[in-house]
Amino acid sequence: MARKIFIGARIFDGERFHDDKALIVADGRVEAIAAGNDLPDAETVTLAGGVLSAGFIDAQVNGGGGRMLNDEPSVASMEIIAQGHRPYGTTSLLPTLITDTAEASIAAIEAAIEAVRGNRGVAGLHLEGPHLAPARKGAHLAELMRPVEDRDVKAFIRAREAIGTLLVTIAAEQVTVAQVRELAEAGVTVSIGHSDCSSEAAAERFDAGARGVTHLFNAMSQMGHRAPGLVGAAIDHPSTWCGIIADGHHVDPKALRTALRAKRGEGKLFFVTDAMSLVGSEKDSFTLNGRTVRRERGGFCSKLVLSDGTLAGSDVDMISTIRYGVTYLDLTLAEALRMATLYPARFLRLADRGHLSPGARADLVHLTDALTVTVTWLAGEAA
Repeated sequence: MARKIFIGARIFDGERFHDDKALIVADGRVEAIAAGNDLPDAETVTLAGGVLSAGFIDAQVNGGGGRMLNDEPSVASMEIIAQGHRPYGTTSLLPTLITDTAEASIAAIEAAIEAVRGNRGVAGLHLEGPHLAPARKGAHLAELMRPVEDRDVKAFIRAREAIGTLLVTIAAEQVTVAQVRELAEAGVTVSIGHSDCSSEAAAERFDAGARGVTHLFNAMSQMGHRAPGLVGAAIDHPSTWCGIIADGHHVDPKALRTALRAKRGEGKLFFVTDAMSLVGSEKDSFTLNGRTVRRERGGFCSKLVLSDGTLAGSDVDMISTIRYGVTYLDLTLAEALRMATLYPARFLRLADRGHLSPGARADLVHLTDALTVTVTWLAGEAA
């Protein structure tokens, strides 16, 4: 059995910190967290302080490393995107295809089947569209949006069986309660997003098995005192998970702090980046469905906008969202780490990721005290 021992850093196991302990990894999986005076003979990795944590998990990544999934929905694109985010601590992600043609969706599904087997950080697939509401289109193309049909339900279920983890973002207006129930019972992770629905319509779909809400506050009906909208329903429903983009542009920190305090259900908000191709790239623009998206520098991080000023995804990486959470959202470091590890793993039902319990994948990240990434590991190997 090939063992490796990590010492010299505080260990965060997904729930709590361990001081003056060692992490023992065997054959790419966590064996134990042990006292330093009770260690087997093995290769030793000595870390210079900081924190050793499970690697970050990102459920919504449109691009990275200079590549957008929509431009080329292939295995190569998915691997480039995963590699582009790895220096920022992300060891598992869902490449995300935004609203596109049926042919693009089919190609993304076929690519995801192979990319997941490759075991290099692609943990599944996120299809964000085309079943969204034109009234809340954001940067998506409204002309490609349409309701869910029975053939789509069957295709999603087949894709989930082949890929393992499939997340679909659907507007409540574009899917029936019965369709949500069928998808959920077949293991498809349904998230409501890009929707102008009422709180009642959202709650019906949550009760039918819709598991989450895509980028809370963005591209959805807002919370009013008599019409709570999708935002109100998401915050109030105890079993509903909510992804949030913490980049200083998508949502005011006051709104995020309010949601963090108000959300029913413990640990139900988690970080997503909604990142585009410029993360891990020095370019300042790219094209999205034939439209130019440009990087505007300034603020906590750069923002990405279309020519009319519409936000088009983010330019943030996962370690930056953790720093943002600690600095602007009043989060403890432990909770900020959970929102990038344990909580997204639970949302996506990735049982062996997001924590450092015995048997978990040894996907790891080492952070300095200033919350910068020094090294990431996939299955115990430096990546």
